[in-house]
Amino acid sequence: MKNICLTLLIFGSLSMKAQDLNAFFTEADTFFKAHVTNGKVAYSNINKEQSQLNELMGKAKLISVSKEAANDYQAFWINAYNLSVIKGIIDNYPTNSPLDIAGFFDKTTYALGGKEITLNDIEHKLLRGQFSDARFHFVLVCGAVGCPPLISKAYLPKDLNEQLNTQTKLALNGDFLRVNMKKKRVEVSQIMEWYKEDFTMKGKTEIDFINEYRTDKIPNNFKLKYFPYDWKVNKQ
Repeated sequence: MKNICLTLLIFGSLSMKAQDLNAFFTEADTFFKAHVTNGKVAYSNINKEQSQLNELMGKAKLISVSKEAANDYQAFWINAYNLSVIKGIIDNYPTNSPLDIAGFFDKTTYALGGKEITLNDIEHKLLRGQFSDARFHFVLVCGAVGCPPLISKAYLPKDLNEQLNTQTKLALNGDFLRVNMKKKRVEVSQIMEWYKEDFTMKGKTEIDFINEYRTDKIPNNFKLKYFPYDWKVNKQ
């Protein structure tokens, strides 16, 4: 009888955690759809009515997710990062750039997933530090125009691989890089300079990585240069 009760408690606890996580994804999806258009965030509207964002952050605080459930874990922390960026900008609204806010990435902490954690910790310790996947750089949006665009939906465990691929392809076939055929040169975002080790894993070059996702392939003899990052806030 004790064993049966213990089993019921365990399954009940797992069921509640799953419900909490699913509720978080559903509400995050609603929030992004309401406030993000073409990669730009309606900070002014969010600032006027902050209850939806605050309630969502409150739910994220209570979520428990294990990295062994990789899709749940990655989707949760990607959404948590993007929401926290928005929260950080709203807490300092108005601002011209996240860089104008002292400690925005490395000092300000957020209560998420049972932790007190910075944006840098989410990106570098919980995601990049646990999984070798350069596609994270195309879905973690730092609140600046130079970032790959924020999507107007949540990242979901069941769709995560497809969403990661889609955003990487959009970036590498879009404004993330500029090709000059005459000069045999490709210019890419400084993201690929800052995180070169992520794009050159397993002996690959940056151009090898680009060509995995790009429709019009870049010749391997092209020179690679980096264009400056635009840190202006990604507001509507």
